[in-house]
Amino acid sequence: MACLLLQPPPINLTSSSPLIFHRNSHNGISILSMQSSSKKRSLQHKTLTIAYALAESNSTESLDQKAQSLLQELANSFALPPDYFSQLPDDLRLDLNDAAFDLANGPVIDECGQELGEALLNLSQAWEQADTSTSSSIASKLPSLTFSLSGNAKSALGKRLVSSGRRFQAMGQYGEGELQKIAKVMIETGRLLSSSPATGTDEKSKEETRMFKFGDLQVKLTSDKANIGAAIGVVFGIVSWQLSQGIQSIPESSLQYANDNALLLAKSLRGALLAICYSSAILSGFATVGLILLGRQLKSEEQ
Repeated sequence: MACLLLQPPPINLTSSSPLIFHRNSHNGISILSMQSSSKKRSLQHKTLTIAYALAESNSTESLDQKAQSLLQELANSFALPPDYFSQLPDDLRLDLNDAAFDLANGPVIDECGQELGEALLNLSQAWEQADTSTSSSIASKLPSLTFSLSGNAKSALGKRLVSSGRRFQAMGQYGEGELQKIAKVMIETGRLLSSSPATGTDEKSKEETRMFKFGDLQVKLTSDKANIGAAIGVVFGIVSWQLSQGIQSIPESSLQYANDNALLLAKSLRGALLAICYSSAILSGFATVGLILLGRQLKSEEQ
């Protein structure tokens, strides 16, 4: 019995197999190349991010160190004789009061923090009272109070120092140039602090508050208060106008006095009263219009 052995046809390895292997190897190499390129780009991005963060951190530390040095120099510049401010001429005392107002006007505690804000208020009050010793004592605490401030608080302090420093600069040369030294250091410190970057927690915008300060009196300006002031101005203007009309309705011929000197004095007083009443009515009108416009502006800002 014969057996037939069937063998499968021989596979041509020279045509198809090498071609298939070539295609697979090419795709594999492409995928590996893409993965390697992606890893390199990711690594480069992380490296640049870390380098930027380190550079920013070093820049902030350098800025803080320079600010602390300038604040210490500013504190030293206020180490003056105990009676220095009290001996200033009247015009320089007025400039000193203006510097005090620029340093601590408005919502200073909200902008600079509780501790530093109170220190600035006390320093401002010491300048207004020409208390050199208290001023020197408070100024010596500024470097430690500003060490842990946030970016926006430093910027707010810087703007106040620049504005107040310009008031000192306007005083000109006095004595041995102490005021100009204070002005120079204060402006330089303020400009440096004003350039402080804002932190993430400080980027929330705060509502701007307008303050009116007259001596120790400090009042927050709102649209309602402006309208109330306008109403008071209208009433005062009407009263002044009616009073002037009443005085003018009195004829000069009805004035009878013992002698001519008394009559002349009465006429002059009558003219002075008319001038005061008319000017009060006119000023009340201007003040009323100004307060109405201010109230509208404040109302639009509040909205």
